[in-house]
Amino acid sequence: MPRRRGFAALIAAACCAAAIAGCGLGPGRGTSDATLTVTRNFGASLVGGALERRVPGAETVMTMLERHFRVGTRYGGGFVESIGRWSGTSQHYDWFYYVNGVQASKGAAEVPVRAGDRIWWDLHDWAAAESIPAVVGSFPEPFVHGIGGRRYPTVIECASALQSTCDAVGAELHHDGVPAADQLLGTGSGSDSLTIVVAPFAQVRGTIAGDLLQAGPRASGVYARFGDGGARLELLNPLGQVARVLGPGAGLIAATQDQFSKPEWLITGTDVAGVRAAAAALTPARLRDRFALAIAGSQFLALPLDPSMR
Repeated sequence: MPRRRGFAALIAAACCAAAIAGCGLGPGRGTSDATLTVTRNFGASLVGGALERRVPGAETVMTMLERHFRVGTRYGGGFVESIGRWSGTSQHYDWFYYVNGVQASKGAAEVPVRAGDRIWWDLHDWAAAESIPAVVGSFPEPFVHGIGGRRYPTVIECASALQSTCDAVGAELHHDGVPAADQLLGTGSGSDSLTIVVAPFAQVRGTIAGDLLQAGPRASGVYARFGDGGARLELLNPLGQVARVLGPGAGLIAATQDQFSKPEWLITGTDVAGVRAAAAALTPARLRDRFALAIAGSQFLALPLDPSMR
């Protein structure tokens, strides 16, 4: 089945990467503490993984993957078709990878492995979202080691009634060695920082991240949206269809990005109680291998819902 233009561009980048693999990245000193995770269906099923305390010089995302898994490729060796016994298909089902929670813009053979990188491959249906620019399942990345080897300042944009909740978010980041500055919601943090918005969705509407979220997964990469002015949280399945609706006290942790700025995280909800519930779930254990997470009382719901449909 023919892919759309953006996916074709990703294939072209992968082919370019294959052409330069082995000559553009010469031997180096190596690095350390890189993590590899391989999953299916938006993180729902673990295929395998590895932790490398010592990474060889000139290691790329592709060579690291090939050292731990049997990998099938196409388009000159730069596009991953299969990992182990799991393969993509012509029906909107392919492998994608993320480094420190950010979807890669280059082929895996072109991206070097850096110290502390969390590399995550996932096989999933992209019919409803050809691109998922950022995910939360590698937390505390990208705040600790950054993007592309560069660490960015972290800013918490806080709703006025949620200062204690923002303090808790800041404390969680500080625990991982990330200093974060607080500022009032709507002040604006610029395009050269990583932003975490802590506010009910009614106050997030009209922002770039809020507008992306409301436009659906094809725009935001997040399989959730709000209705009734923010009072209703709609959880979507992999096809972008509403699978469940949450009301008062519902929270959401998600990340998205437009083409002009760095990833922006949303700790939001249908009301103040929902935001507080989402903030309490901001831990590596709760977010591990989640593309986004909804909270409903004592339930923690990985998004999209029902990823085991295949």
